[in-house]
Amino acid sequence: WKWWPILQVILAIRPRRSAHAYAQIWTEAGSPLRVLSEALGAALQAELGGQLRVALAMRYGAPSVAGKIAELQAAGVRRLLVLPLYPQYSATSTGSVIDAVADALKRLRWPPELRLVNDYHEDPTHIEALATRIERWWEANGRGDKLLLSFHGIPERYVRLGDPYLAQCQATAARLRARLALDENQLLMSFQ
Repeated sequence: WKWWPILQVILAIRPRRSAHAYAQIWTEAGSPLRVLSEALGAALQAELGGQLRVALAMRYGAPSVAGKIAELQAAGVRRLLVLPLYPQYSATSTGSVIDAVADALKRLRWPPELRLVNDYHEDPTHIEALATRIERWWEANGRGDKLLLSFHGIPERYVRLGDPYLAQCQATAARLRARLALDENQLLMSFQ
């Protein structure tokens, strides 16, 4: 009850601020997250050709994980590989995808065979893709004195309970630092 007045102020202010911030990045095609994710899915589909079917689902939004799994099953898909677009594992991100997939599958009378990618934080292809993007940016815009990696934050308590997210972020930073030949003063980490 003590927090109720504060919560009311937050609920009165935050939606307007969020709406203004989203309006700054929204495109005519819609949400940048969805537009860019759809482009990534289309590029992956083009790379794979007709060998595999690529389908995009959003954890919080449309198309939903449950809806997309139902659609794939209706199309006769019997083997499902789930690749969350979170390089580092956290119960708050990849774990929530696993929960959504499990919830969708438990409603099916004959669920497909399932494989799940938990993380790819140290995968050489992932590190190379990051490094290449950074190097292209440097070529086009110049190189600063420092490179700051900003990861999403999670509560420290989650790390103490065994969530590997922090260690995996540190491993990504170390691999990227080595690939770019930067020292510890040139590549820094932060958390949002």
